[in-house]
Amino acid sequence: MNYTQLERMHTGAGFIAALDQSGGSTPKALKAYGVEESAWKTEEEMFDLVHEMRTRIIRTPSFTAEKVLAAILFENTMDRKIDDLYTGDYLWSIKGVVPILKIDKGLEEESDHVRRMKPIPGLDETLDHAHRDRHIFGTKERSVILDYDEKGIRDIVEQQFEIGETVWSHGMVPILEPEVDIHSPHKAECEKLLNELLLERTRALKDERFLFKVTIPSENDLYRELMSDPHTVRVVALSGGYSQKEACEKLAQNHGMIASFSRAFAQDLRRDQTDAEFDETVKKAADLIYRASIT
Repeated sequence: MNYTQLERMHTGAGFIAALDQSGGSTPKALKAYGVEESAWKTEEEMFDLVHEMRTRIIRTPSFTAEKVLAAILFENTMDRKIDDLYTGDYLWSIKGVVPILKIDKGLEEESDHVRRMKPIPGLDETLDHAHRDRHIFGTKERSVILDYDEKGIRDIVEQQFEIGETVWSHGMVPILEPEVDIHSPHKAECEKLLNELLLERTRALKDERFLFKVTIPSENDLYRELMSDPHTVRVVALSGGYSQKEACEKLAQNHGMIASFSRAFAQDLRRDQTDAEFDETVKKAADLIYRASIT
């Protein structure tokens, strides 16, 4: 456990940059960046392009520890280098940004109005490699709640905590991400039950400490009690399909919650921008998201 990084994640001012698009979401991320699917022929070429994009973001002068607490990486990115350093080492030693790894392998088909995580083969080996060889602080694992269903939501919470406890046992800190779809017809009801179940399971923890990544709630400050639990490192918000402006406006109404944005962070970045234009775009996004994260 890196206790310097743990303290930064618990008390530092700033937000988490989610740079962990993978698998099916990678072509969408590249297209938004201005790279069409015709630009690659193989999966490896596709990941070369997305690493080029992530490297450009991370290396830009405005991507600094002053505003960015941590960055979430895809496994492929973790095992690639920036300027002869593995990405996680570059983030921490050069930028002062805490490296985190996305470990889920995508979602099961809908059942009980939720989408559980698929099995994660070789999880113990991945965690050992990430912690020992790549100096990764923690992990992120995502599942999705589509509509109110007590069984489904309970199952999501149990699966998240089971994986989280495994992560903690490897000397890493997990981010549990039980996302509630922003288009759920009963979003507020889903969030109320989710909050109750998260509190119940968090209070039963022993020495474990977790982060929670949740949809910005319909009821402002819903997660304040969860934030105050001694087992909670931080409660962070996903953008969930909201635009950068809307996500920041909603986040600013939830005191103590910080951003962990992906699309809402990178939405205006384009491959054909000059380095100066690219840096200015990163700066504007970082400034806006940072301000929303320190309310």
